[in-house]
Amino acid sequence: MFRKMRRKKQLLSEAETIEILKTSTSGVLGVTGDDGYPYTVPLSHVYQDGKLFFHCAQEGHKIDSITRNDKVSYCVIDQDQVIPEKFATHYRSAIVFGRARFLTDEGEKRRALESLVARFSPGYLLEGQQEIERDLHRTCIIEVTIEHLTGKAAKDIANNSEGSSQPES
Repeated sequence: MFRKMRRKKQLLSEAETIEILKTSTSGVLGVTGDDGYPYTVPLSHVYQDGKLFFHCAQEGHKIDSITRNDKVSYCVIDQDQVIPEKFATHYRSAIVFGRARFLTDEGEKRRALESLVARFSPGYLLEGQQEIERDLHRTCIIEVTIEHLTGKAAKDIANNSEGSSQPES
């Protein structure tokens, strides 16, 4: 169903790929847009229990696109260091394929928003709770259930133990 990565030596483990999703704050959501054109949009996300969560307005291009086709992809670039003298880039990235749905249950929406507040505003949990109470009814939450994910790193990084150490410049 999903393609295998050709450059297996650059493949990150599932754990390393999930770590990218947990530690990165943003990525690009890809959907099937109007007239079959791809539509991508940068978003902030939170990863939790095999799912990604985003918040957004209740209408717009991505909402219409997901309503038509719930299959999405999401790409995160964790590291991107150009090495000019080597004509190379040291990078780490993750790509997710999954199914998107709009959360309608108030409890599910609240938990997703609380996760976003904890991730992006950890010192402002009380204020975040107040914001959630004020805007819960007018906020759309998209949940992406991950069906497939891959992580990839530049050869120099992938060859390091667990791909976690920084490359030399």
